[in-house]
Amino acid sequence: MIRSFLSAIIVLLCFSLFESAVLSNVLVLPAVPDFALIAVLYLSIRNGKGFGEASGFVSGIFLDFLSSAPIGLNCLVRVIIGYCTGLFSQTINASGFFIPVIMGLIMTAAKFFLAWFISLFYPSIVLPYDPSTIAFYFELAANALLAPIIFKFLDLFSYMLIPESSL
Repeated sequence: MIRSFLSAIIVLLCFSLFESAVLSNVLVLPAVPDFALIAVLYLSIRNGKGFGEASGFVSGIFLDFLSSAPIGLNCLVRVIIGYCTGLFSQTINASGFFIPVIMGLIMTAAKFFLAWFISLFYPSIVLPYDPSTIAFYFELAANALLAPIIFKFLDLFSYMLIPESSL
């Protein structure tokens, strides 16, 4: 279990660095696809809600420190998403194409909704997403379409990311 979590931390750090250092500097992208969110989805659906919460927290901390977001915003949003996705770990088979697409779509929309909801309480600190922009729809579509690819990629490392008791 510890080996799986340490491997997950390395994967989340790599995805977070790739998002913030490489993809954020690509000028033709209207929004950055959220690879770390998709990795949290994968880890929570494969390992359960506890692992999903922990991986959501770790990815949120990485993104909070690498971005200009208020400290704790990404943590809160990703912990909720990791927990909610982990609730379905025993009931959903995410090895196909359509389930990861649907998960990526729903949880990206949940990320936008949670950020909007938090912005109601802290309007001067948290900027909500605007659903009328192309960036909103681009990230929604990019996360949905990249989810099966990232799931298949992470399946290559399942021996490191999933504890032996879960296999």
